[in-house]
Order: sequence, then C-alpha cells, then structure tokens
Amino acid sequence: MAQKHVTIYIDDLTGEETHEGTTHTFALNGVEYQIDLSPDSYDQLLEAFAPYLKAARKVRGRGRKSLPSRPHAEGPPTSEVREWAKENGYEVNERGRVPANVREAYEAAH
Repeated sequence: MAQKHVTIYIDDLTGEETHEGTTHTFALNGVEYQIDLSPDSYDQLLEAFAPYLKAARKVRGRGRKSLPSRPHAEGPPTSEVREWAKENGYEVNERGRVPANVREAYEAAH
C-alpha cells in the first residue's frame, strides 16, 4: 500500500495556505517567538521592524542554551573499537556512533 504525505503551510498572519511558507524566529524582551509566514507576510514583518532594526544593536555571543552533556558510555574507547572493527572486516564510519553489533562483537572477542 502506498502512502502520500501532504504538508500544507498556513501563514500565521493571514491564515491562508501558502506553498512557500517558512518559519521565522525573533526575540523580544528575552522571549523567543516563531511565526510561519508566506514571503509577502515576511516582507511586511521586515518593513514593520525596519526602523527598530536600524536603530538597534546586534548582540553577539548569545546563542541557544546548550543541553547538558551526556555521561560517557562505559567501556573501551570508540577509537579502539573502530580500529578493531576495521581489522576484522566490519564497516564502520570514521565518526559517529559505533553500531551495537560491532561493539558486541568487540566485547565478545576481548
């Protein structure tokens, strides 16, 4: 059976469907907002903000708060497992998570 997924973008300002809708983010008084707008509505937003943006200062160095780091997994270093996997005919990427079946094979061999 085939499935068809249809995404319909609705302009948050006009309530109308648009084929070119995009999400825009802005912040005011420490609160971050998102709004989905068609190109025409986005132009209106930029026009309304223009005098304020011209007078404002950009703030650098403020980014999203980072998530707390995850504790490291116990066991051998990933580089060691990767090296062993390559020597034993397993295909592993240079970066990213080592597949569970490769880790299990490494542990069984050691």
